[in-house]
Amino acid sequence: MEYNFIKVEKKDFRFILTLARPEKRNAFTPTMVNEIAHAFDLANADDAIKVVIIKAEGPIFCAGMDLNTFENPMLDILNPFIKNQDISLGQVFDGLLKPSIAIVEGNVIAGGFLIILGCSYVYCKKDVQFKLPEVDLGIFPFQVMAGLLKVLPEKKVLQLCLNTEYFDVQKAIALGIVDGFIGEGAVESILDSFERRSTKALMTGIKALRKLPTVVKEEQFAYLKNCLDTLKKD
Repeated sequence: MEYNFIKVEKKDFRFILTLARPEKRNAFTPTMVNEIAHAFDLANADDAIKVVIIKAEGPIFCAGMDLNTFENPMLDILNPFIKNQDISLGQVFDGLLKPSIAIVEGNVIAGGFLIILGCSYVYCKKDVQFKLPEVDLGIFPFQVMAGLLKVLPEKKVLQLCLNTEYFDVQKAIALGIVDGFIGEGAVESILDSFERRSTKALMTGIKALRKLPTVVKEEQFAYLKNCLDTLKKD
């Protein structure tokens, strides 16, 4: 499959997706969002894939949305093999049903948070910085809020959205956005652990976790028991 803005590679039980628009700081266009969705569909459908790794080319991991291409689609470069849907990057990551690890070697800005907040694990270089500049631009990090609410209380989410300055990895770790540093062995250990795990169990568990907030509280345990019973039958 030919992609304009990403690269993908399958390596044994790993699916590696690399953001490949370094000349634009890996800012995502509508086509890039749809290419990521297409790649995730391939990963979901492949039983041999146990974990997805997200990386990026260039000095910036992701600078968020390319506003020009969203406002004027004519500036985007369409992929003739993919039909673009009006879908957010947050939705795309919610559709990934395999565990995922973001390997972050450059700064994360604005909508780039949607990528790291959509991953199961996030590991960074020690000099990486994070920034939500939207308020200074007269807008607001609306979609990022949904991801932040998965790891932070509402008050902290609002404070983070209102603070438009860069913050460092130590703060990101303290907030629960980042899990640790690259090069300390944790990434390799996590990756190796997935090789012997059941793809069906991983996907069933992630599907259940994603659906759980929509299940009435009194019915959640019954729903989860049904998930377990179904998995054991398969």
